[in-house]
Amino acid sequence: MARTREFDTGAVVDGAMAVFWRKGYAATSIQDLVAATGVGRGSLYAAFGSKDGLYEAALVRYAEQSGAANAERLGRPAPVREVLYDLLIGVVDTTIRDPERRGCLITNTAVERLPRDPVAGRVVGEALDKLALAVAAVLSAGRDRGELPREIDITATTDLVVTTMQGLRVQAKAGADRRRLAAVVDLMLSVLPVQE
Repeated sequence: MARTREFDTGAVVDGAMAVFWRKGYAATSIQDLVAATGVGRGSLYAAFGSKDGLYEAALVRYAEQSGAANAERLGRPAPVREVLYDLLIGVVDTTIRDPERRGCLITNTAVERLPRDPVAGRVVGEALDKLALAVAAVLSAGRDRGELPREIDITATTDLVVTTMQGLRVQAKAGADRRRLAAVVDLMLSVLPVQE
């Protein structure tokens, strides 16, 4: 008869996510995960199969949480430039306020694990695709309201916003100050075409 799992899987994933986010995949040992989750090595392997399995679960959880936060910022009924400013400066402020400057687990994973880890690559790709779709929707709505010109290249502009967002995360994690990063946000928004 199989033993009943005696721990909260969600809490374990959250605990593991915190460690992976702080230390990265390679620097996180199984003992780190045992200490963070309070669950024994054998039980972790039984529940998640491997360190990779637990990392995938943590990465998916992070993608869900960060995706929800981005969707909330992008879903506000406000002018397109204001919405994008709030999204980008929110990335800056979130990273700078974090005493450990952990950055973004999706971005950290892209830098550390890709292209060697196809499972992590899938999660990262899906998270970035969802972000791009949400940004494209904001830009399209702005175009439809007459805030942006009809001929705006939505795909290229979406890529510019997403790429800037990822760069801001890396720069903020690396220690850039808010003034410099806010100037990048302002410059990026200044290149958005204006409806004549």
